[in-house]
Amino acid sequence: MPQIIQNSKNILVVAGDVSGDVHASNLIKAIKAYAPEVSVTAMGGERMRAASDKFLYNLVSKGASGFVEPFKKIPLWLRLLKMVKKYINQQQPACAITIDFYGFNHQVLGLAKHRGVATYYSVCPQVWASRGYRAKTIVRLAKKMFVIFPFEKKIYTDLGGDAIFLGNPLLDTMPEPKPKTYQDGAQKDWKIGFLPGSRPGEIARHTRLFWDSFVEIKRRYPNATAHFFAVPEVSDAKLAELMGGRLPQGFNIVRENDFAARSDMDFVVTCSGTATLECALLGLPMIVVYKTNWITYQIAKLIIKVPYISLVNILSKKQVVKELIQKDAAVAAVAKEVCAVLSSEKAYCAMREKLLKIRQDLGEGGVAEKAAKIIIDEVFPGNNYGR
Repeated sequence: MPQIIQNSKNILVVAGDVSGDVHASNLIKAIKAYAPEVSVTAMGGERMRAASDKFLYNLVSKGASGFVEPFKKIPLWLRLLKMVKKYINQQQPACAITIDFYGFNHQVLGLAKHRGVATYYSVCPQVWASRGYRAKTIVRLAKKMFVIFPFEKKIYTDLGGDAIFLGNPLLDTMPEPKPKTYQDGAQKDWKIGFLPGSRPGEIARHTRLFWDSFVEIKRRYPNATAHFFAVPEVSDAKLAELMGGRLPQGFNIVRENDFAARSDMDFVVTCSGTATLECALLGLPMIVVYKTNWITYQIAKLIIKVPYISLVNILSKKQVVKELIQKDAAVAAVAKEVCAVLSSEKAYCAMREKLLKIRQDLGEGGVAEKAAKIIIDEVFPGNNYGR
C-alpha cells in the first residue's frame, strides 16, 4: 500500500443527505478556521458548496432512503465513484472525510485508503439498530471514527477501531430551547410545525398526509396554524405539485438554517430521522410519522433490532413520543394523537421535560472545532496550525 500523502494541502469531504450536509459544512468551516491554508474539495449539498473551495457534485439532491430506492441510484453512484477515483488519483488529497451515508461513503473510504490517503468517518451509521456488520467494514477502512452517541464508542473500540465521542454535532447548530407556556382551550392559537422529511420519497409520501391531518386538527383548534419546514433542495413548485397543483390557503412554507422559526413551534409532526433529535433538543413536543414503500418496510421489520424508529425513543429506551408507522400513519390517527397531547397539560409538559433531558446526555458544543483540530493535527503534524 502506498504511503499516506501528507504534503498535499487539499482534503476531500463527502456527504450524501441533508443532515450530513449540515454537519459536513460545519466541519469544513471549522477546518478552514483552524487551518486556512488547507483547501477543501467537497461532494455533498448546497451548504457544503458554500463552505468549500471546490465542489464536485450535489450528491444530496440525489439522495435515496430505505432499501429499494438506493438500487435505482446505482448507475449514478458508479459514475460518481469514478469521479471520486479520478479526483484522488489526480489531486492526491491529504485525507478523505466522509459523513454518514454509508452505502456510498464506505466505497469512497475504500478508494481513498487503497491509494494511501488517510481516512476519517464522522457520524457513523446506526449499526446498533441494524446491519451491525457495517461496523467491521468501517473499522477496516477508517483511521478514526467520530461517533455521535456515547454508547457507540464501545461498539467500534471492541472491534479494534479508534472511535471518539466528542459530543453530538447537532449541539453546534441547535439554539437553547425557548420556554413554553401551556394554555389550554379550543381557541388556543397553536403553532404546529410539519417536517415531512428531506429526501424526495419522504416528502412525496408525507406532505399531503400532514396537510390533511392539519385540516382535521383545525376542527378542534380553529386558530391553529400550519408551518411546513422545507429543505432548500425542494422547491415551492414541487410542494404545490404534491398538493394537487397549488398550495392551499394556510400552507405556510418555512425555509431556515438557524432553527429560529422551529423554536417558536408549540408542537411538531415529523418524519423519522435526525429531525426528531433536533426537535427534542429544542424541547418541542411531537409525534413521529413515517411511511415508506412496502418492500422497504418488510425488509426493515426483519433486520432492525430496536423496538422504535425515532431517535428520541431509542435514546430514552422507552416511548416518549408516539410513533405512527405505515398503515397506522393515517390522517385520523395523526390528528387524534396531536390533539390528545395538546388537550392535556400533564401530557404536554411531561413530554417536554423528557425531551429536554436528552439534551443533557449528548455532551457539549464545539464538536466540529474539536474534530477539525484532531484531523488537521494528525494529517499535517508539525504545521503549527491554530497556534
